[in-house]
Amino acid sequence: MHILLVIFGAILSYFVWIKCIYYRQNSAKSRKHLLRFMLCRDKQFKSSQTSDLTGDVRALFLTAHPDDECMFFAPAILRLVELNASVNLLCLSQGNYYNQGFQRREELLDSCAVLGIPASQVTIHDCKELPDDPNVEWSISMASSLILKHIRAHSINLVLTFDGRGVSGHSNHTAIYKAVSYLASIGNIPDDCSLLSLSTIGVLRKYLSFLELPISWLLPSDLCCVIGSKGYGQAKRAMLCHRTQLLWFRYLYIWFSRYMIINTFQVIDQGPKNLKIY
Repeated sequence: MHILLVIFGAILSYFVWIKCIYYRQNSAKSRKHLLRFMLCRDKQFKSSQTSDLTGDVRALFLTAHPDDECMFFAPAILRLVELNASVNLLCLSQGNYYNQGFQRREELLDSCAVLGIPASQVTIHDCKELPDDPNVEWSISMASSLILKHIRAHSINLVLTFDGRGVSGHSNHTAIYKAVSYLASIGNIPDDCSLLSLSTIGVLRKYLSFLELPISWLLPSDLCCVIGSKGYGQAKRAMLCHRTQLLWFRYLYIWFSRYMIINTFQVIDQGPKNLKIY
């Protein structure tokens, strides 16, 4: 009996800890921390000015395929929309691997509408050099050119994309990271623009859902975005817009993936790097 009480107490304490972390991550102080990334190079920035700067945030999410936005980035998108930031999406392919490009384009627009991104701020590229195909190595030169053009055209000051492992390991995901890193390494990113990459985590953590939150909170990251039940409901509805992708394992992903609730990001350094360009 004593052992059962200890176990019950430990479980209860863990859930209380999760709730405390959630409220802390969604506090006013956390929102100010989020906005500092957009003005991290502005020495005149002060915390007291945060409420006046939400309209100055022009964020760009870089994805490879329709459904990436809700499968991987929903928490960050919803948090930025909540802060009245201008959120843009650039998808570098229309997901035509199974010749469903037209349907997937429409599904992406529907998903973005659920997440709070208007169609006018969604750009979908469809070019032969960047096909939806894990066996094709994307041209980093082509991808970086498209990305830089979009950043400059829309005066973007925050870019969020995949890291070097691409969350799922998909080669198209990692190609975007290489393209952004290349732009950063040669100094082509505008001075007022910050770059963030979505942290890839191990499979066990990935499918712990909200139970993974204390781990993400304890481990170092430059930005952590967490959504509650309402936000999760939006992310789920956005994912259900991708009807062509709703195989049985997608439902398991919706139910158990921590990326539907939690995003952690690392800053992409804007310094010299040696990258091979194709």
